[in-house]
Amino acid sequence: MGDTRIDRGRAAWWAIGATLTAALVYVVYTFVGTFVLGFFLYYATRPVYRRVDRHLRSSSVAAVASLLVLALPVVVLLSYTTAVGIQELTRVLNAPQIDLTTVEALVQPYVDVSRAVQDPQSLLGQPSVRAAINTTLRSAGQYAGFLGTAFVHLFAVITIAFYLLRDDTRLAEWFHSRFADSDGVVRAYTAAIDADFSNIFFGNILFAFITGVIASITFNVLQIVFPSSLSIPYPTLMGLLTGAASLIPVVGIKLVWIPLLGWLAVAAARSGGGYGFVAVFGVVAAVVIDFIPDLVVRPYVSGRDLHLGLVMLAYVFGPLIWGWYGIFLGPMVLVFVVHFARLVLPELVAGEGIAPVPAGADDTPASDADPESAADPDDTAA
Repeated sequence: MGDTRIDRGRAAWWAIGATLTAALVYVVYTFVGTFVLGFFLYYATRPVYRRVDRHLRSSSVAAVASLLVLALPVVVLLSYTTAVGIQELTRVLNAPQIDLTTVEALVQPYVDVSRAVQDPQSLLGQPSVRAAINTTLRSAGQYAGFLGTAFVHLFAVITIAFYLLRDDTRLAEWFHSRFADSDGVVRAYTAAIDADFSNIFFGNILFAFITGVIASITFNVLQIVFPSSLSIPYPTLMGLLTGAASLIPVVGIKLVWIPLLGWLAVAAARSGGGYGFVAVFGVVAAVVIDFIPDLVVRPYVSGRDLHLGLVMLAYVFGPLIWGWYGIFLGPMVLVFVVHFARLVLPELVAGEGIAPVPAGADDTPASDADPESAADPDDTAA
C-alpha cells in the first residue's frame, strides 16, 4: 500500500509538472517573437554590459546603462531622420511655386470650399466630411491599439534582456546544477551554443556599424565628385540608414541604395545628362556598400565558427517560415542543430558514450576538451 501511495503521489506531481510545462510552452509559443527579440537584445548588449559591470558595483545599474548605450544610437538616428523629414516638409510647404488652386479643384467635388470658408460649421454637416471623420477616428483607434500592443511587447523585450544581463550567471549555474551530466556534455553543448549566439547577434550590431561607416564615407565622397544636379540627399544620413538596414539580411542594404539610384536617375533625366554618374553610383554602391561587406566583413564578425552559407540560408528561410522574428530564430535553430550534430549525434549513431568533444577529434586542445573551461560561468548563458 505504501508503494502504491508513493507511486500515486509521484504520478500526481508528474501530472502537475506536465501541466505547468504545457502552460509555459504555450506562453513562450504565443509570444515567441518577443522572447526571441529579448534574447537578441541580450546577446547584442552583453559585451557592453561585461565591460560596464567591471566599473560599477550594482549589476542592475550596469544592465540599465548597457541597454541605454545600445539604445542611444537608435534614438539619435530616429530623431535625426525625423528632424530632416520635418525640415523637408516645411521647405516644400513654404515653397512659393506651390499652387493651391489645383488642390482646391481636386477637393471641390467633395467639399464646397467657398462655403466652408464663409461658414466653417457647415463643413461638418456634409455627409462626405462626416464619413471621413468617422473613418479617421476608427483608424486612429486601431493605430492606438497597435501602438499600445507594440509598447507592451517592447517593454517585455527590454525586461527579458535586463534580467538576462543581470542574472545570466546565476541562471547558468542553476541549469548546470540541475541538468549537467558527469561527462560535461551539457556544459560543452551550452557553452558552444552561447559562444555562437554571441558571435552572431553581437556580430550583427558590429556589422551594421561597419556598414554604416563605409556607406557614409562612400556617399560623401560621391557627393563631392558628382555635379550639383545629381546631389545625393543627406549622404551621411543615408549611410547611417544603410547600416541600420543591414540588420535585415540579404535585401536590407538594397532598400537604401536602390531607391537612391532611382532618385539619381530621375534627376539625370530632368537635367538632360549625367547618366554616367548614375551608372558609377550603381556600380560603387553594389560593390563597395553591398557585396564587399557581405562577402568580406560579415564572415569575420558574425558566425565565425559556422559555415557562412548555412548562416545566410538561416537568415533567408527563417523569415519565410516564422515571419519577422525568423531573422533571429532561424540562426538560433541553426546553432542548436549544428552543435547537436557535432557533439552528440555521432556518438548516438555509433552507440558509444557521449563525450564533450566532437567525434573523431584527435589531439583536441585542452581548452576544448576540459568541461570546466568550456563552461566558464562568465561565458555561458541560460
